[in-house]
Amino acid sequence: MEEIKKLVETHTQLAQQAREQYKQRVDHIITTQTKDVNHICYTLDFMLDFCFDDKILLLYRRLCRYLWDIDPVATASYINYYRERWDEEGTQFGNAKTEVI
Repeated sequence: MEEIKKLVETHTQLAQQAREQYKQRVDHIITTQTKDVNHICYTLDFMLDFCFDDKILLLYRRLCRYLWDIDPVATASYINYYRERWDEEGTQFGNAKTEVI
């Protein structure tokens, strides 16, 4: 039982570190109006691994909304990637609140 507790704590700590890093990256992409689709997709690729965390999911969704105006096809792909990996049947793009960080 102690090992499981340690794994959960480590999992939580990794998510927290990822949130801090990805929030800065997403903020930078949006505030600088970056149009480099490869850079945005690269960021989404790595964020996807952490979308079990509601706050990272909010960042992921925020970046997807930004990407939509640049490349709707790529955005649709990233929504589907999320659904395939994390979404439970019957939910719409995760359970995270729709607020923007």
